[in-house]
Amino acid sequence: MSQARYINPYTDFGFKKLFGEDGSKELLIDFLNQLLPPQHQIADVYFRNTENSADTAMERKAVFDIYCVANSGERFIVEMQKAKVKYFKDRALFYTTYPIREQAEKGNWDFRLQAVYFIAILDFEYDEEEEWRKFRRDVCLKDQDGDVFFNKLHFRFLQMPLFTKQEHELETKFDKWCFFLKNLANIDHIPTILNEPIFQKAFQIAEIANLSQEQRESYEMSLLQYWDWFSVWQTALEEQHSAIARATAKSVSTSIAQSMKKKGYVEEEIAELTGLSPEQIANL
Repeated sequence: MSQARYINPYTDFGFKKLFGEDGSKELLIDFLNQLLPPQHQIADVYFRNTENSADTAMERKAVFDIYCVANSGERFIVEMQKAKVKYFKDRALFYTTYPIREQAEKGNWDFRLQAVYFIAILDFEYDEEEEWRKFRRDVCLKDQDGDVFFNKLHFRFLQMPLFTKQEHELETKFDKWCFFLKNLANIDHIPTILNEPIFQKAFQIAEIANLSQEQRESYEMSLLQYWDWFSVWQTALEEQHSAIARATAKSVSTSIAQSMKKKGYVEEEIAELTGLSPEQIANL
């Protein structure tokens, strides 16, 4: 099916192949360390069950893409989000309640917590207003003066469509990871600037020719699901744009008709120019 050389990291299979297996743990650690402050740099992680059951039957379960804990105690939820969903920020906050609550200890406990990070790689733009759009947004709890109030709950949001750096513009390791993730599915050779050990390993893991037959079938299924989603999303966008265009055209026609009516144009002339019906014109 796929003629690409490397897997698409935006598919469920591709993302977990790159970052969610013991054999690729080195990649995850390197990527996370580009997003973390100096005091939370990690040397090793171990993966936890990605399905977190609710405490009661009435509560909702949470299923994460990747959930891991650093050897120093920090907890990380790493999500690849393909589709724009309502209340995404609410969902992100809800997900962090699981690694927070699981730290509760039986018996006497002083409520000391390890840091929790929610990291979201988004294949869409969640900021509605253009002036507020940022490719990377680092969020933590701050007070009214902008000073950090609590340094153990963090969010990292990456709106990948807003990452536009080209190969010659990559300056940091973080830039390189973002370029790698955004362009991997369309790359047919390792770019010179990514020709270093960590990315050499990433390309090796991502090469479709290195997958077993079973893995190849799983990837193809995941790719189909991604394409299906993309098709649905594109259709929804086109319908939305079409509806906006129709509404705009109607608004303009109505405005022109009102002006013509005030100037004494007859109904037939107004209808011919604006396309409005006699009833619509009469009701202006």
